[in-house]
Amino acid sequence: MRSRTYHLALISGFLLINQPARAQQAASGPVTTAFRADAERLSRNLVAAADDMPATKYQFKPTPAQMSVAEVVLHIAGDSEFGCASLGGAKAPAEPKLTPADSVPKLVARLTRSFAFCRTQMAKLNDGGLGDKIPGYDGQTTRAAMIFELHEDWADHYSQLANYLRLNGILPPTARGAK
Repeated sequence: MRSRTYHLALISGFLLINQPARAQQAASGPVTTAFRADAERLSRNLVAAADDMPATKYQFKPTPAQMSVAEVVLHIAGDSEFGCASLGGAKAPAEPKLTPADSVPKLVARLTRSFAFCRTQMAKLNDGGLGDKIPGYDGQTTRAAMIFELHEDWADHYSQLANYLRLNGILPPTARGAK
C-alpha cells in the first residue's frame, strides 16, 4: 500500500511539474500575441492604403525600377500567403491568377483575402513553437524568423504604398489620424 501511495505521489508530482510547460505551449504567449496585434494593425493599414489609391494610379511607380501599386499589392498578397501558410503548417489557398492589369476591386479583394488567411494561420501560433523549423522564403527557417520576416515585409510595403500615396497628393491612412 505504501509503495502504491509513493508511486501515485511521484506521478502526481510529475504531472504538476509538467503542467505549466504544457499550459504554456498551448497558450499564445507574449510574442505571438504581440505579433497578431501588430499584424492586424499592419494588414488594416495595407488594405486601406491599397483602397485609397485611385484606380487610375494603380500602374503608378516613381521610377521604372520600382514596382507599380498593382505589383506591390499582388506581391504582398503572395508573400503573405506563403509566409502565413508556413507559420500555420498549412497549404496556401488556391487563388485565381491575377496580373497587375486586373481591376482594382479584384486586386484589393485578393489582398484582403490574403490577410484573412493569415488571421486563421496566426490563430494557431503559440510561443512554444517559435523554434520549430518551417519553410522560409530562402529555405528552412524558424517560426520566430518568419514572424520577423512577415512583419518586416508588411512594414516595408506599407511605407512604400504610403510614399506612393503622398507622391500622388493623398495622405496615407496612418497620417490621417484616428477616425
